[in-house]
Parts: sequence; structure tokens; C-alpha cells
Amino acid sequence: MVNDGGPVARVRSALVAAGVGDTVRHFPAGVPTAAAAEALGCDISAITNSLVFDLAGEPLLILASGAARVDTALVARQLGSEKIRRASPHFVLEHTGQEVGGVAPVGHPQRIRTLLDDSLKTKDLLWAGAGDHTTMFSITYKELRRITGALELPVR
Repeated sequence: MVNDGGPVARVRSALVAAGVGDTVRHFPAGVPTAAAAEALGCDISAITNSLVFDLAGEPLLILASGAARVDTALVARQLGSEKIRRASPHFVLEHTGQEVGGVAPVGHPQRIRTLLDDSLKTKDLLWAGAGDHTTMFSITYKELRRITGALELPVR
């Protein structure tokens, strides 16, 4: 998929429409979790990774701390499901309109069932991907929960 700025524009629109404002920042190079934390001068645990999983053929978005590894068995038990699988890049793109490594919590073609790592609530400010590999936006935990409609759960 050619990066034409479409996914980032959709994220910006979603943020503005939700009343949180456009806090998207562009970086000259890709910003994986550790590099993003360094570039932003924040702890890696304030980076919010948007991870897409396949739950019986439906997308499940887990917003997890950059310092955490999602325990899929724990999440599956909490949801009353047998298994959650990491989604393929094609599945992620199909359901989010964004490529793996740049998925945002918002700006998808349709609302996705979303879980929010409750460990993130200890941070004053979070940073999340904004639709591609070179952009991120800032938001509070409370606002992120509100605009995504996420269910708060321990994910690790």
C-alpha cells in the first residue's frame, strides 16, 4: 500500500471530531517503540502500542504499554474466548486501513472492539501511533479511553 498520507489524515480527523485536537507529530524516520520514547523524551511505558489480534475472524485492538508484552491467554480468559491470535499484516491493513507498525487507536474504516491496558492509567500523557511509521500523537488515558470506547483490562 502506498503511503499517501490518507491514514494520518483519517487519524487527525478522528482526533478533531472527538474533541481532543490534532496533536500529531511527524518524525523524519520511522519510530519504533524504543526510538519513539527516546525522541519524545518519555518513558517507554508511556508509548501506547496499537496491536491488532484476530478473535474468531474479527479484529480486536489492544492498546498496550510499550513496556508490556500482551498475555493473549489472559486476555482470552477475560473475554471468555478460547484463543486470540496475532493478526496477519493483511488482516491488520484490511480492518484498520493502516500498516503494521503504524496502527493508530482511531481512524479506522469502522469501529474496532478495543481493549485498553489498565497499566497505562499511571501516565500523565500517552503517545500512540498516528496511522503510519513516522507519526505519533499525544493524549491522556482518560481521553484515549473515551474516544476509542475501549474496555479497560489488565493485558499482562
